[in-house]
Amino acid sequence: MEMGGEVKLFGALPSPLCYRIEWALKHKGITYEYVHENLRDKSPLLLKYNPVYKKVPVLLHDGNPVAESLVILEYIDETWKENPILPEDPYQRAMARFWAKFADEKCFSSILTALFSQGKEQEQAIESSLEALKTLDAELEGKKFFGGETIGFVDIVAGWIPHWLPAMEEAADMKLFDAHQFPSLDAWAKNINEVPVIKENLPPRDKMMTAYHGMRKNMVSSATSK
Repeated sequence: MEMGGEVKLFGALPSPLCYRIEWALKHKGITYEYVHENLRDKSPLLLKYNPVYKKVPVLLHDGNPVAESLVILEYIDETWKENPILPEDPYQRAMARFWAKFADEKCFSSILTALFSQGKEQEQAIESSLEALKTLDAELEGKKFFGGETIGFVDIVAGWIPHWLPAMEEAADMKLFDAHQFPSLDAWAKNINEVPVIKENLPPRDKMMTAYHGMRKNMVSSATSK
């Protein structure tokens, strides 16, 4: 489905926050231009379009910039009505927003902290990550996807877990995901890995590993030198 106005996505590897926007755009059948950003040398356009946070992703639609991935996903769903990712029912929409926020603020945030820390801080982050994964697993019990039988808002937000989490675990020499401990989450991961818009749009693992090893080394070194 097309709607008037040029669509551009400013993104960077290996950010899953950028890939979730691509998945949503492809799910909707929206043609867009991908603009790769070097986050060590941010372009004037990125700083112009996201002067508050100065980070990716940024969606540019008909010259109007939208920042922050959850906000972008809602904008996409409200702008292009076909293949909705948020439920029509107000309560179900609220629940989808709740779980998407939980997946980002409790799960993704804790795992990133574990990736970029060491010692006691990392131990605490791993504990928080496991608790968050356990909560997501319970929410998925008996479901194919978070919203039911087809992928939706929460699945797209949490869709990084099957592909990105193993890379993060390897880079930080830690173990978080266990199929026996999180059976519902494991089944969901297998299901979401077969969704074409996700399966066909994933970053190369070697590039992810190079990026995460480098970022972890820099973050740990920076923390040690303080």
